[in-house]
Amino acid sequence: MTSYPIVLLKKGREKSILNQHPWIFSGAVQKMPNLPNGEIVAVQDAGGRILGYGFFDPNSQITCRIFEFTRFHDKKTEFIADEAYFHQKIKNAYNLRENYLLNSSTNAYRLLHAEGDFFSGVIVDIYDTVASVQLLTKGTERIAKHIFSGIRAIGIEHIYLHIKESTKNIEGLGEDAIIKQGWQLEEGQTKNDIPLMPVQILENNLKFKVDVVNGQKTGFFIDQRENRELVKQYSKDKSVLNCFGYTGGFSVYAIDGGAKKVVSVDISKDATDEANQNVALNFNSLMRANNNHEAIAQDCFEYLKGLDTNLETNEEEQFDIIILDPPAFSKNKRSLPKASRGYINLNELGFKKVKSGGLVFTFSCSGSVSKDLFRKLVFTAAAEAGRKVRIVHQLTQPLDHPINIYHPEGEYLKGLVLQVE
Repeated sequence: MTSYPIVLLKKGREKSILNQHPWIFSGAVQKMPNLPNGEIVAVQDAGGRILGYGFFDPNSQITCRIFEFTRFHDKKTEFIADEAYFHQKIKNAYNLRENYLLNSSTNAYRLLHAEGDFFSGVIVDIYDTVASVQLLTKGTERIAKHIFSGIRAIGIEHIYLHIKESTKNIEGLGEDAIIKQGWQLEEGQTKNDIPLMPVQILENNLKFKVDVVNGQKTGFFIDQRENRELVKQYSKDKSVLNCFGYTGGFSVYAIDGGAKKVVSVDISKDATDEANQNVALNFNSLMRANNNHEAIAQDCFEYLKGLDTNLETNEEEQFDIIILDPPAFSKNKRSLPKASRGYINLNELGFKKVKSGGLVFTFSCSGSVSKDLFRKLVFTAAAEAGRKVRIVHQLTQPLDHPINIYHPEGEYLKGLVLQVE
Protein backbone atom coordinates (compact mmCIF):
# COMPACT_ATOMS: atom_id res chain seq x y z
CA MET A 1 0.00 0.00 0.00
CA THR A 2 0.97 3.60 -0.49
CA SER A 3 -0.36 6.95 0.60
CA TYR A 4 0.31 8.46 -2.83
CA PRO A 5 -2.36 8.59 -5.58
CA ILE A 6 -2.10 5.77 -8.11
CA VAL A 7 -1.32 5.77 -11.82
CA LEU A 8 -2.53 2.35 -12.97
CA LEU A 9 -0.78 0.71 -15.91
CA LYS A 10 -2.46 -1.44 -18.54
CA LYS A 11 -1.82 -5.16 -18.32
CA GLY A 12 1.50 -6.08 -19.88
CA ARG A 13 2.76 -2.49 -20.04
CA GLU A 14 5.06 -2.68 -17.03
CA LYS A 15 8.12 -4.14 -18.79
CA SER A 16 9.89 -0.83 -19.43
CA ILE A 17 9.33 0.19 -15.80
CA LEU A 18 10.72 -3.11 -14.55
CA ASN A 19 13.70 -2.33 -16.80
CA GLN A 20 13.93 1.02 -14.97
CA HIS A 21 13.14 3.35 -17.84
CA PRO A 22 11.90 6.46 -16.00
CA TRP A 23 9.23 7.63 -18.46
CA ILE A 24 5.65 6.34 -18.55
CA PHE A 25 3.85 7.26 -21.74
CA SER A 26 0.14 7.96 -21.79
CA GLY A 27 -0.57 4.94 -24.01
CA ALA A 28 0.58 2.61 -21.20
CA VAL A 29 -1.85 4.03 -18.64
CA GLN A 30 -5.14 2.30 -17.79
CA LYS A 31 -6.33 4.82 -15.23
CA MET A 32 -4.91 8.06 -13.91
CA PRO A 33 -5.93 10.06 -10.85
CA ASN A 34 -7.74 13.39 -11.03
CA LEU A 35 -4.76 15.50 -9.99
CA PRO A 36 -3.11 18.72 -11.14
CA ASN A 37 0.15 18.74 -13.06
CA GLY A 38 3.25 18.07 -10.95
CA GLU A 39 1.84 16.02 -8.09
CA ILE A 40 3.81 13.00 -6.87
CA VAL A 41 2.14 9.67 -7.67
CA ALA A 42 2.76 5.95 -7.24
CA VAL A 43 2.89 3.75 -10.34
CA GLN A 44 1.04 0.44 -10.04
CA ASP A 45 0.90 -2.45 -12.48
CA ALA A 46 -2.23 -4.45 -13.30
CA GLY A 47 -1.24 -7.04 -10.70
CA GLY A 48 -1.28 -4.49 -7.88
CA ARG A 49 2.49 -4.03 -7.46
CA ILE A 50 3.84 -0.57 -6.75
CA LEU A 51 6.72 -0.14 -9.20
CA GLY A 52 7.87 3.38 -8.46
CA TYR A 53 7.10 7.00 -7.68
CA GLY A 54 7.28 10.02 -9.92
CA PHE A 55 6.00 13.39 -11.06
CA PHE A 56 2.55 13.28 -12.66
CA ASP A 57 1.60 15.25 -15.78
CA PRO A 58 -1.89 14.61 -17.18
CA ASN A 59 -1.29 17.00 -20.10
CA SER A 60 1.87 15.44 -21.52
CA GLN A 61 2.58 12.38 -23.61
CA ILE A 62 4.90 11.46 -20.74
CA THR A 63 2.31 10.93 -18.01
CA CYS A 64 4.81 10.24 -15.27
CA ARG A 65 8.53 10.75 -14.79
CA ILE A 66 9.75 8.26 -12.21
CA PHE A 67 12.42 9.38 -9.74
CA GLU A 68 12.31 6.33 -7.43
CA PHE A 69 11.88 2.65 -8.29
CA THR A 70 10.57 0.52 -5.45
CA ARG A 71 13.38 -2.01 -5.78
CA PHE A 72 15.81 0.60 -4.45
CA HIS A 73 14.18 1.54 -1.16
CA ASP A 74 13.49 -0.25 2.09
CA LYS A 75 10.25 -2.24 1.68
CA LYS A 76 9.67 -2.28 5.43
CA THR A 77 9.01 1.44 5.62
CA GLU A 78 6.64 3.54 3.58
CA PHE A 79 8.33 5.65 0.91
CA ILE A 80 8.19 9.39 1.60
CA ALA A 81 9.44 11.95 -0.91
CA ASP A 82 10.36 14.59 1.64
CA GLU A 83 13.13 17.16 1.92
CA ALA A 84 15.62 14.64 3.31
CA TYR A 85 14.99 12.31 0.36
CA PHE A 86 15.67 14.98 -2.27
CA HIS A 87 18.65 16.31 -0.32
CA GLN A 88 20.17 12.82 -0.46
CA LYS A 89 19.71 12.72 -4.24
CA ILE A 90 21.60 15.99 -4.56
CA LYS A 91 24.31 14.80 -2.17
CA ASN A 92 24.74 11.56 -4.15
CA ALA A 93 25.16 13.57 -7.34
CA TYR A 94 27.67 15.87 -5.67
CA ASN A 95 29.70 12.90 -4.37
CA LEU A 96 30.26 11.67 -7.94
CA ARG A 97 31.66 15.05 -8.97
CA GLU A 98 33.66 15.50 -5.79
CA ASN A 99 35.29 12.08 -6.09
CA TYR A 100 36.21 12.18 -9.79
CA LEU A 101 36.16 15.74 -11.10
CA LEU A 102 36.48 18.63 -8.68
CA ASN A 103 39.94 19.89 -7.81
CA SER A 104 41.85 23.13 -7.47
CA SER A 105 41.94 23.60 -11.26
CA THR A 106 38.19 23.26 -11.99
CA ASN A 107 35.23 24.87 -10.21
CA ALA A 108 32.56 24.74 -12.94
CA TYR A 109 30.52 21.56 -13.40
CA ARG A 110 27.04 20.13 -13.79
CA LEU A 111 25.67 19.09 -10.42
CA LEU A 112 22.38 17.57 -11.55
CA HIS A 113 21.80 16.09 -15.00
CA ALA A 114 18.11 15.13 -14.85
CA GLU A 115 17.62 11.41 -15.55
CA GLY A 116 21.38 10.90 -15.53
CA ASP A 117 21.28 11.63 -11.80
CA PHE A 118 17.92 9.90 -11.25
CA PHE A 119 16.24 13.30 -10.83
CA SER A 120 14.03 13.83 -13.85
CA GLY A 121 13.13 17.41 -14.70
CA VAL A 122 15.98 19.35 -13.12
CA ILE A 123 19.38 20.55 -14.35
CA VAL A 124 21.83 22.42 -12.14
CA ASP A 125 25.14 23.88 -13.30
CA ILE A 126 27.65 25.25 -10.79
CA TYR A 127 29.87 28.22 -11.62
CA ASP A 128 32.16 28.67 -8.64
CA THR A 129 29.75 29.90 -5.94
CA VAL A 130 26.70 30.30 -8.23
CA ALA A 131 24.18 27.58 -9.10
CA SER A 132 22.23 28.04 -12.32
CA VAL A 133 19.04 26.00 -11.93
CA GLN A 134 16.75 24.87 -14.73
CA LEU A 135 13.41 23.41 -13.65
CA LEU A 136 11.91 21.59 -16.62
CA THR A 137 8.64 20.23 -15.21
CA LYS A 138 5.83 21.32 -12.95
CA GLY A 139 6.81 18.51 -10.60
CA THR A 140 10.23 19.99 -9.93
CA GLU A 141 8.67 23.41 -9.50
CA ARG A 142 6.52 22.00 -6.70
CA ILE A 143 9.61 20.82 -4.79
CA ALA A 144 11.78 23.81 -5.68
CA LYS A 145 12.38 24.72 -2.06
CA HIS A 146 13.82 21.24 -1.40
CA ILE A 147 16.10 21.58 -4.43
CA PHE A 148 17.33 25.00 -3.38
CA SER A 149 17.96 23.98 0.22
CA GLY A 150 19.77 20.85 -1.00
CA ILE A 151 22.06 22.96 -3.17
CA ARG A 152 22.75 25.22 -0.23
CA ALA A 153 23.52 22.17 1.91
CA ILE A 154 26.56 21.29 -0.24
CA GLY A 155 27.98 24.78 0.23
CA ILE A 156 26.79 26.77 -2.79
CA GLU A 157 26.24 30.42 -1.87
CA HIS A 158 24.02 31.76 -4.65
CA ILE A 159 21.18 30.37 -6.77
CA TYR A 160 19.90 31.71 -10.07
CA LEU A 161 16.63 30.27 -11.38
CA HIS A 162 16.57 29.94 -15.15
CA ILE A 163 13.21 29.04 -16.71
CA LYS A 164 13.06 28.88 -20.51
CA GLU A 165 10.08 30.48 -22.24
CA SER A 166 9.29 27.17 -23.96
CA THR A 167 9.13 25.45 -20.57
CA LYS A 168 6.86 28.14 -19.20
CA ASN A 169 4.49 27.61 -22.11
CA ILE A 170 4.53 23.80 -22.08
CA GLU A 171 4.69 23.09 -18.36
CA GLY A 172 3.14 26.25 -16.97
CA LEU A 173 6.13 27.01 -14.77
CA GLY A 174 6.63 30.44 -13.27
CA GLU A 175 8.77 32.19 -10.70
CA ASP A 176 5.74 33.47 -8.78
CA ALA A 177 4.69 29.95 -7.81
CA ILE A 178 8.20 29.18 -6.61
CA ILE A 179 8.47 32.41 -4.64
CA LYS A 180 5.21 31.55 -2.88
CA GLN A 181 6.95 28.44 -1.53
CA GLY A 182 9.16 30.77 0.47
CA TRP A 183 12.24 30.69 -1.72
CA GLN A 184 14.84 32.36 0.45
CA LEU A 185 18.49 31.43 0.35
CA GLU A 186 19.42 32.97 3.67
CA GLU A 187 18.44 35.98 5.71
CA GLY A 188 18.61 39.06 3.53
CA GLN A 189 18.87 37.06 0.29
CA THR A 190 15.86 36.34 -1.85
CA LYS A 191 14.86 36.03 -5.49
CA ASN A 192 17.86 35.58 -7.79
CA ASP A 193 20.26 37.24 -5.36
CA ILE A 194 23.53 36.53 -7.15
CA PRO A 195 26.84 38.36 -7.71
CA LEU A 196 27.20 40.89 -10.49
CA MET A 197 27.67 39.17 -13.84
CA PRO A 198 29.82 37.84 -15.31
CA VAL A 199 31.26 35.44 -12.75
CA GLN A 200 34.79 34.12 -13.29
CA ILE A 201 35.31 30.36 -13.34
CA LEU A 202 38.29 28.04 -13.57
CA GLU A 203 38.35 25.05 -15.91
CA ASN A 204 41.50 22.97 -16.15
CA ASN A 205 43.40 26.02 -14.86
CA LEU A 206 42.01 28.22 -17.63
CA LYS A 207 39.85 31.22 -16.76
CA PHE A 208 36.52 32.16 -18.30
CA LYS A 209 33.93 34.86 -17.68
CA VAL A 210 30.40 33.40 -17.56
CA ASP A 211 27.15 35.37 -17.69
CA VAL A 212 24.72 33.07 -15.91
CA VAL A 213 21.83 35.50 -16.43
CA ASN A 214 22.15 36.45 -20.11
CA GLY A 215 24.32 33.69 -21.59
CA GLN A 216 23.16 30.77 -23.74
CA LYS A 217 21.83 27.73 -21.87
CA THR A 218 23.09 28.20 -18.31
CA GLY A 219 25.94 30.49 -19.35
CA PHE A 220 28.70 28.17 -20.61
CA PHE A 221 28.97 24.83 -22.39
CA ILE A 222 30.40 22.77 -19.55
CA ASP A 223 29.77 19.53 -21.44
CA GLN A 224 32.69 20.21 -23.83
CA ARG A 225 35.33 20.36 -21.09
CA GLU A 226 37.10 17.10 -21.99
CA ASN A 227 36.76 17.70 -25.73
CA ARG A 228 38.34 21.13 -25.36
CA GLU A 229 41.26 19.46 -23.63
CA LEU A 230 41.64 17.12 -26.61
CA VAL A 231 41.76 20.08 -28.99
CA LYS A 232 44.53 21.53 -26.82
CA GLN A 233 46.57 18.34 -27.20
CA TYR A 234 46.51 18.60 -31.00
CA SER A 235 46.95 22.36 -31.40
CA LYS A 236 50.70 22.93 -31.11
CA ASP A 237 51.92 24.94 -34.13
CA LYS A 238 48.56 24.43 -35.84
CA SER A 239 46.07 26.86 -37.36
CA VAL A 240 42.65 26.35 -35.75
CA LEU A 241 39.18 27.47 -36.87
CA ASN A 242 36.53 27.42 -34.14
CA CYS A 243 33.10 27.61 -35.78
CA PHE A 244 30.08 28.50 -33.62
CA GLY A 245 32.78 29.53 -31.16
CA TYR A 246 30.43 31.30 -28.70
CA THR A 247 32.65 32.79 -25.95
CA GLY A 248 35.83 31.08 -27.15
CA GLY A 249 36.07 27.92 -25.06
CA PHE A 250 37.80 25.80 -27.71
CA SER A 251 39.85 28.81 -28.83
CA VAL A 252 41.36 29.43 -25.39
CA TYR A 253 42.35 25.77 -25.13
CA ALA A 254 43.90 25.83 -28.61
CA ILE A 255 46.01 28.88 -27.76
CA ASP A 256 47.05 27.25 -24.50
CA GLY A 257 48.12 24.22 -26.53
CA GLY A 258 50.46 26.34 -28.65
CA ALA A 259 48.39 27.02 -31.76
CA LYS A 260 50.06 29.46 -34.16
CA LYS A 261 46.72 30.91 -35.31
CA VAL A 262 43.16 30.69 -33.96
CA VAL A 263 40.02 32.13 -35.55
CA SER A 264 36.76 32.17 -33.60
CA VAL A 265 33.60 32.60 -35.69
CA ASP A 266 30.11 33.17 -34.30
CA ILE A 267 27.09 35.00 -35.66
CA SER A 268 26.78 36.91 -32.36
CA LYS A 269 28.96 40.01 -32.00
CA ASP A 270 28.48 39.85 -28.23
CA ALA A 271 29.83 36.29 -28.24
CA THR A 272 32.91 37.16 -30.29
CA ASP A 273 33.60 40.13 -28.01
CA GLU A 274 33.44 37.78 -25.03
CA ALA A 275 35.74 35.32 -26.83
CA ASN A 276 38.32 38.09 -27.17
CA GLN A 277 37.89 38.92 -23.49
CA ASN A 278 38.42 35.30 -22.44
CA VAL A 279 41.56 35.08 -24.57
CA ALA A 280 42.88 38.28 -22.98
CA LEU A 281 41.94 37.00 -19.52
CA ASN A 282 44.28 34.04 -19.96
CA PHE A 283 47.02 35.32 -22.24
CA ASN A 284 47.12 39.08 -22.01
CA SER A 285 50.64 38.96 -20.60
CA LEU A 286 51.80 36.94 -23.60
CA MET A 287 52.34 38.90 -26.80
CA ARG A 288 51.46 35.86 -28.91
CA ALA A 289 47.86 35.96 -27.70
CA ASN A 290 47.36 39.36 -29.31
CA ASN A 291 48.80 38.17 -32.60
CA ASN A 292 47.31 34.73 -33.11
CA HIS A 293 43.62 35.13 -32.21
CA GLU A 294 40.94 36.71 -34.36
CA ALA A 295 37.21 36.75 -33.54
CA ILE A 296 34.79 37.23 -36.44
CA ALA A 297 31.06 37.91 -36.10
CA GLN A 298 29.62 36.12 -39.13
CA ASP A 299 27.36 33.24 -40.07
CA CYS A 300 29.59 30.14 -39.94
CA PHE A 301 28.18 28.61 -43.13
CA GLU A 302 28.95 31.83 -45.02
CA TYR A 303 32.43 32.08 -43.51
CA LEU A 304 33.30 28.52 -44.52
CA LYS A 305 31.94 29.02 -48.03
CA GLY A 306 34.14 32.10 -48.40
CA LEU A 307 37.41 30.34 -47.56
CA ASP A 308 39.77 29.87 -50.50
CA THR A 309 40.33 26.14 -51.06
CA ASN A 310 43.27 26.57 -53.44
CA LEU A 311 46.30 25.76 -51.30
CA GLU A 312 48.72 26.93 -53.97
CA THR A 313 47.23 30.44 -54.20
CA ASN A 314 46.09 31.07 -50.63
CA GLU A 315 47.54 28.64 -48.14
CA GLU A 316 47.10 31.15 -45.32
CA GLU A 317 43.30 30.72 -45.45
CA GLN A 318 43.52 26.98 -44.80
CA PHE A 319 43.28 25.43 -41.34
CA ASP A 320 44.95 22.39 -39.81
CA ILE A 321 42.02 21.93 -37.37
CA ILE A 322 38.40 22.91 -37.91
CA ILE A 323 35.92 22.68 -35.02
CA LEU A 324 32.20 22.42 -35.86
CA ASP A 325 30.13 22.76 -32.69
CA PRO A 326 26.75 24.14 -33.79
CA PRO A 327 23.66 24.67 -31.65
CA ALA A 328 21.03 21.95 -31.81
CA PHE A 329 19.71 21.84 -35.37
CA SER A 330 16.86 19.53 -34.34
CA LYS A 331 14.59 20.11 -31.34
CA ASN A 332 12.24 17.23 -32.16
CA LYS A 333 11.63 14.45 -34.67
CA ARG A 334 9.55 16.69 -36.93
CA SER A 335 12.58 18.86 -37.63
CA LEU A 336 14.92 15.93 -38.35
CA PRO A 337 14.86 16.07 -42.19
CA LYS A 338 15.85 19.75 -42.29
CA ALA A 339 18.36 19.29 -39.47
CA SER A 340 19.94 16.30 -41.21
CA ARG A 341 20.60 18.33 -44.34
CA GLY A 342 22.08 21.07 -42.14
CA TYR A 343 24.55 18.65 -40.56
CA ILE A 344 25.50 17.24 -43.97
CA ASN A 345 26.08 20.70 -45.48
CA LEU A 346 28.11 21.90 -42.50
CA ASN A 347 30.38 18.87 -42.38
CA GLU A 348 30.84 18.86 -46.15
CA LEU A 349 32.11 22.43 -45.90
CA GLY A 350 34.45 21.43 -43.07
CA PHE A 351 35.86 18.53 -45.06
CA LYS A 352 36.39 20.70 -48.15
CA LYS A 353 38.12 23.51 -46.27
CA VAL A 354 40.51 21.65 -43.96
CA LYS A 355 44.11 21.09 -45.02
CA SER A 356 45.11 17.66 -46.29
CA GLY A 357 46.08 15.63 -43.24
CA GLY A 358 44.13 17.97 -40.97
CA LEU A 359 41.49 17.25 -38.35
CA VAL A 360 37.78 18.07 -38.15
CA PHE A 361 36.17 18.03 -34.71
CA THR A 362 32.44 17.77 -35.35
CA PHE A 363 29.57 17.63 -32.86
CA SER A 364 25.82 17.34 -32.50
CA CYS A 365 24.00 18.27 -29.29
CA SER A 366 20.56 17.48 -30.75
CA GLY A 367 18.88 14.91 -28.54
CA SER A 368 16.69 13.71 -31.40
CA VAL A 369 19.77 12.93 -33.54
CA SER A 370 21.05 9.54 -32.46
CA LYS A 371 24.71 8.57 -32.45
CA ASP A 372 24.15 6.23 -35.41
CA LEU A 373 22.25 8.85 -37.40
CA PHE A 374 24.93 11.46 -36.76
CA ARG A 375 27.61 9.13 -38.06
CA LYS A 376 25.53 8.43 -41.19
CA LEU A 377 25.13 12.16 -41.79
CA VAL A 378 28.88 12.72 -41.43
CA PHE A 379 29.49 9.75 -43.77
CA THR A 380 27.22 11.38 -46.36
CA ALA A 381 29.07 14.68 -45.97
CA ALA A 382 32.43 12.95 -46.50
CA ALA A 383 31.16 11.24 -49.64
CA GLU A 384 29.78 14.50 -51.03
CA ALA A 385 33.05 16.30 -50.24
CA GLY A 386 35.06 13.65 -52.09
CA ARG A 387 37.80 13.51 -49.45
CA LYS A 388 39.39 10.55 -47.71
CA VAL A 389 38.09 10.64 -44.13
CA ARG A 390 38.74 8.39 -41.16
CA ILE A 391 37.54 8.47 -37.55
CA VAL A 392 40.33 8.86 -34.99
CA HIS A 393 38.21 9.65 -31.89
CA GLN A 394 34.59 9.19 -30.86
CA LEU A 395 33.52 11.79 -28.32
CA THR A 396 30.68 12.20 -25.85
CA GLN A 397 29.69 14.15 -22.75
CA PRO A 398 31.81 14.14 -19.56
CA LEU A 399 31.14 12.38 -16.26
CA ASP A 400 29.24 15.30 -14.76
CA HIS A 401 26.69 14.72 -17.55
CA PRO A 402 26.16 11.02 -16.74
CA ILE A 403 23.92 8.80 -18.83
CA ASN A 404 21.44 6.62 -16.97
CA ILE A 405 22.05 3.23 -18.60
CA TYR A 406 18.29 2.60 -18.56
CA HIS A 407 17.63 5.96 -20.26
CA PRO A 408 19.81 6.09 -23.40
CA GLU A 409 17.97 9.24 -24.50
CA GLY A 410 20.26 11.09 -22.07
CA GLU A 411 23.24 10.63 -24.41
CA TYR A 412 22.66 13.86 -26.30
CA LEU A 413 26.23 14.99 -27.12
CA LYS A 414 27.88 13.16 -30.00
CA GLY A 415 31.27 13.99 -31.44
CA LEU A 416 33.79 12.68 -33.94
CA VAL A 417 37.39 13.64 -34.63
CA LEU A 418 38.12 12.95 -38.28
CA GLN A 419 41.42 12.99 -40.14
CA VAL A 420 40.97 14.23 -43.69
CA GLU A 421 43.25 13.66 -46.70
